[in-house]
Amino acid sequence: MDIINKEIDGGKAFDWGRASSDYAKFRDIYPPIFYNKVVERGLCIKGQKVLDLGTGTGVLPRNMYSFGADWVGADISEGQIEQAKRLAAESNMDIKFITSPAEDIDFPDGSFDVITACQCFFYFDYDKVIPNISRMLKNGGKLVVLFMAWVPDEDEVARASEELVLKYNPTWTGAGYKRAPVYIPEIAEKYFNIEIREEYDLMMPFTRETWNGRMKACRGVGASLTPAEIDSWEKEHKALLEKIAPPEFEILHHAAMAVLERK
Repeated sequence: MDIINKEIDGGKAFDWGRASSDYAKFRDIYPPIFYNKVVERGLCIKGQKVLDLGTGTGVLPRNMYSFGADWVGADISEGQIEQAKRLAAESNMDIKFITSPAEDIDFPDGSFDVITACQCFFYFDYDKVIPNISRMLKNGGKLVVLFMAWVPDEDEVARASEELVLKYNPTWTGAGYKRAPVYIPEIAEKYFNIEIREEYDLMMPFTRETWNGRMKACRGVGASLTPAEIDSWEKEHKALLEKIAPPEFEILHHAAMAVLERK
């Protein structure tokens, strides 16, 4: 399903379904601390029902499954949900996955203790999503917004990789990330109190293959370029990594979390 948003990539269409296979293989990279910081707040644990918005290939519910919560994952892309179901089944995980835009999800009022949004919150129509999240949460329920990105200004490999994406996709707005707290829109203040904001740096391990796959699975490449463009980009990227990166290396990332409590 093509997504077009004039605020993202200059309105160029992208479809996460086209990147689903690489996404499933290369984007399940969050380290234990990323999940533990949520659990330490008493969230997404046994006895709680959790809805994960923009679940993609089910990265969050699959990696937090062992903490005991009852998970539902939703994503706009049917291809992503197919991968999520496959990966969960392979690990014998009982997770419900549905294909739906976050704006259209329609569970009964007060269905969830926690609703999560990882690496996707900025895609949503806040005027529709925020009231809907509030409605589906129980009294005192929590919204958890999570994000992690590499820091190109301080990492040569990340910066050079971004430059190559921009060569093929000049309107890509995913480049140039600078450390920032999770963005919370003004409308959220009507429905939620901000309980926690937290930020921290991470060094994430990669090989040339896994970093190439991670970049290929980003919105600016796999979700928006033509197959021929992707093949050409990948050849150039692999050659680039041979020149500037050792076989194994680390990429500096910045992670951020916000926890909001329903009023």
